[in-house]
Amino acid sequence: MSHFSGSQNPQNMKYKLGEFVRFVNERREGYITRIIDESTIAVTDDDGFEIPVLANQVTYVHGKSEVSDDLKSENLSDQNAAQFDSKGIFLALSPDKRSPSVVHFQLINSSSWQLLFTLNSQKKNQFKGEYAGVLKSHSAIQVYSGSLNELDLWPEFHIQMLLYSQGNEEMQNPIGFSEKFKAKDFSGAKKQHKLIEQAAWMIQLDSQEPIIDPEKLKESFFRPAAAIIEIEKPAKEIDLHIEKLRDDYQFLSSSEILDIQINYFRKSLDAAIVHKLPSLIFIHGSGNGILRNEIYKIISKHTQVKTFMDAHKEKFGYGATEVFIKV
Repeated sequence: MSHFSGSQNPQNMKYKLGEFVRFVNERREGYITRIIDESTIAVTDDDGFEIPVLANQVTYVHGKSEVSDDLKSENLSDQNAAQFDSKGIFLALSPDKRSPSVVHFQLINSSSWQLLFTLNSQKKNQFKGEYAGVLKSHSAIQVYSGSLNELDLWPEFHIQMLLYSQGNEEMQNPIGFSEKFKAKDFSGAKKQHKLIEQAAWMIQLDSQEPIIDPEKLKESFFRPAAAIIEIEKPAKEIDLHIEKLRDDYQFLSSSEILDIQINYFRKSLDAAIVHKLPSLIFIHGSGNGILRNEIYKIISKHTQVKTFMDAHKEKFGYGATEVFIKV
């Protein structure tokens, strides 16, 4: 089995997406949700905050990682099976059992074919190899992990597969699948599969038109598989100043602070949409305008946002924005 990633190198080669790690110099732990560069990874903690950190400042926690290079196999080969299964190749996206905002990509091969596959990501015109390997018949393997909190920053994914059998089966055309995931793709009902241990959003790759069944946002978006959690109704005014969000803000870098503020903004906006609030005021302050500009980028493209404007200038000046939601 070979695991190729253009972002991994000797400094962080020992870490993989989805592994559970603990910070060396502070009491914090979480799952790796991004490989940022040659020496930096991003870790998402239990609160859903993604924190950039040097790879040499975390340590692997044995026994808690969701990642494994071993195939889950039922020891059913196409030579020994009584019947050749020609269909049954899926991409499963399963929420992490401990951090539901983290999603693991798993390839499932419940057919009798052996698969030679590659997974590549694309941002603009930049391509990156994420994973390559062989997937035996009646087995599954995890190939990628990502944070739903950063869904709009996800790349486009490309999967290519060759199907092989030692039997007398007719040769099949290669399978190609490309997708730029959106929020609605994670709002449908999750399904169980015997080759993985939990329910997942399922996409059949060997059907003519791979489809995710979208439903309403509030049904399952950002919810763990084991239970349905009530989404709390947000207040009319949301203060995004970091001292209101974190007690340890003095120890955070400017990039960490911005990530925390944006994540809290997204969650509050999602909650307002679920509860069908007509509008919501976000207090971001004037400052250097970075947080305000990031918020403007998000809401200007958001399909559920009707419009937005400066909120109560006499009270906030230019330090707050009121977002009007489509209801």
